[in-house]
Amino acid sequence: MEIIGIDVHKKESQVCILKSTGKHIEERIPTTAERFQRLFGWREAAQILIESSTESEWVARVLERMGHQVVVADPNFAPMYATRSKKVKTDRRDARTLAEACKLGAYRPAHRVSDKQWRVRSLLTLRETAVRTRTKFISVVRALLRHEGYRVPSGSAEHFVERVESLKLPAPLQDQVMPFVSLCVPINERIAQMDQAIEKITEDDPQVARLQTVPGVGPVTAAAYQAALDADPKRFRSAHQVEAYLGLVPRELSSGEKQHRGSITKAGHSRLRHLLVQGAWNILRYPNASTQALGLWAEGIVRRRGRNVAAVALARRMAGILFAMLRDETAYQPLKIHPPKQLPSAA
Repeated sequence: MEIIGIDVHKKESQVCILKSTGKHIEERIPTTAERFQRLFGWREAAQILIESSTESEWVARVLERMGHQVVVADPNFAPMYATRSKKVKTDRRDARTLAEACKLGAYRPAHRVSDKQWRVRSLLTLRETAVRTRTKFISVVRALLRHEGYRVPSGSAEHFVERVESLKLPAPLQDQVMPFVSLCVPINERIAQMDQAIEKITEDDPQVARLQTVPGVGPVTAAAYQAALDADPKRFRSAHQVEAYLGLVPRELSSGEKQHRGSITKAGHSRLRHLLVQGAWNILRYPNASTQALGLWAEGIVRRRGRNVAAVALARRMAGILFAMLRDETAYQPLKIHPPKQLPSAA
């Protein structure tokens, strides 16, 4: 069986084929399905290693349809590059390194997202882009109005247009800001359409329905969490590993006897991290009977560290709870959430 390493790039990819005789063939080809078909379609089943990247998934599927065994490897696994010189880096050397790592088995497979969760992630990406665009418009309009002495009342982004229209603005200022305000209308409509599409894809998923029983977790957050874990919580050893995967654990820079922990790492899925933090803020700002257990837990941190730290800590706690619910296939149990112990009062 031939061993092949492919250094995949957006426009062109470098291929290294290790023959059973010990010789190797190197070729640079355009990164297109047709070119992969011409090079690999007639070959017997081979073992192919590529790095995880933007293009890696569709390239892997094209090669797998030809009958090849494809491994998408984690690029953060250092032993995979053990045979590569650190002084000189080229695409040819990278492809040869991947082929040799494939031969030695010195790689760690990356998780490949299922078709269903890939569609959900695509919708979430488009939705996030639309939400950020709307937020930029709102920020610009607010700043312009404040500069002229007008303040837009607080409220949801969905009703920002109505709140601006309720202000008695002079004609010159209206001509300046209303074109930007009106752009929020089609964006709101598109976001609502994407929310409906996400709900439709996940409406028959019992796990997504289960996650929505947690306070602060709506259909979008539940679908995003499910997509991030790809419906397979068993690939994580613990809730802490999920929290680290989402970038919700403190950054640590320690050496010898010195330990230093900073703010959260912000690694992994920024979209889901933002949604969880937003849900945590909703619990802190709008307490009610359903959020009482999580609210009491967070209030202990508010008293010691402030509301900003408490919101992030609560988001981390929610990520762990959601993981446990998926792992154990259980519903949300607020009685198991105990508030932190009270600190001893000062003498």
